[in-house]
Amino acid sequence: MKQRDTVAMTDDEVGALLAYQRKIQIATINPDGTPHLVTMFFAAAGGRIAFWTYRASQKARNLARDPRLTCLVEDGEGYFELRGAQISGTVTVIADLPGVTGVGRLIAARMPDIPDDALDAYVAHAAPKRTAYLVDPARITSWDHRKLLA
Repeated sequence: MKQRDTVAMTDDEVGALLAYQRKIQIATINPDGTPHLVTMFFAAAGGRIAFWTYRASQKARNLARDPRLTCLVEDGEGYFELRGAQISGTVTVIADLPGVTGVGRLIAARMPDIPDDALDAYVAHAAPKRTAYLVDPARITSWDHRKLLA
């Protein structure tokens, strides 16, 4: 058996990682073909990765031109603790205010520095300037180096 097969995560394990982590690295494609990579907060919505960003941001402009992206969620410090999932696919755009607000609320609820009593005000203030996205996965690659010790 190949080592890749040994460390691959099950769908449930990937889902648990996405539920546990709050930050995701998102790579979009710049006009010149180079990657544009950012770290953002995210949430799960209907089993898909959901994120939002300012409509005028570089990633929003990139996704409007080319909906392809790759996302990375990772965890661990030492080699035998490393685990992660790389999700490549395309995005579904959510531009209507109720949809953007719903995604924003999911994300903001997971952010450690927004108190519950300020959540609705933060989302209501931020949502009109943003676009939300759902990731439609085409390929998921995962690894969990903790399995190497089993």
